[in-house]
Amino acid sequence: MSRTSGEGGLEPVFIAPAPSPSSPSTHSPVRAKPSRPRPKKHSKKPHAKSAGGKKPIKKNPGKRVEEVSAGGLVVDKSGELGLLIGRIDKRGRMLWSLPKGHIESGESPEEAALREVREETGIKSSITRSLGVIDFWFMAEGKRIHKTVHHFLFAEKSGKLEAQVSEVDDVKWFPLDEIAKTLAYPDERKLIQRSGDLRS
Repeated sequence: MSRTSGEGGLEPVFIAPAPSPSSPSTHSPVRAKPSRPRPKKHSKKPHAKSAGGKKPIKKNPGKRVEEVSAGGLVVDKSGELGLLIGRIDKRGRMLWSLPKGHIESGESPEEAALREVREETGIKSSITRSLGVIDFWFMAEGKRIHKTVHHFLFAEKSGKLEAQVSEVDDVKWFPLDEIAKTLAYPDERKLIQRSGDLRS
């Protein structure tokens, strides 16, 4: 092969033959670096921001609902027994608690408590004193419910012990000294424990 020189003549150009596999090479072979797989970059979806563009908007965990109930502990005429209601849970366990229910429109907490005790237990009573108020949160049917319960101490007046149909599975008198440990719910247990002498 030849190419034209700068002076107009032909100048031979020699191409060196490729070295055969058997002939030694004067140059050290260049090894290609093995390619490493690059970690995939996960695209991060931007959080929804508020109008100010600073804080993400949190999804509504559920509609907030306020509920108010009233009830308490009835002490029998002897002054030695307290009345509890029992409901069977999904596991078949009997859970004992204080009788209580929702306050209806136009009712005071005291009126609702007296009515609920009578409906759930069959016992008519009178209020001796307040035991205090407890509140707690729970979820039901996709709603965040904040429940406040007014508790009172009652004195038995009359009536026949009878569980309310479809609402209560059992009603029973317990020695006052056993009430706190019999109650299934910690908040009611603490309420009774700090209520002092239940015989007064």
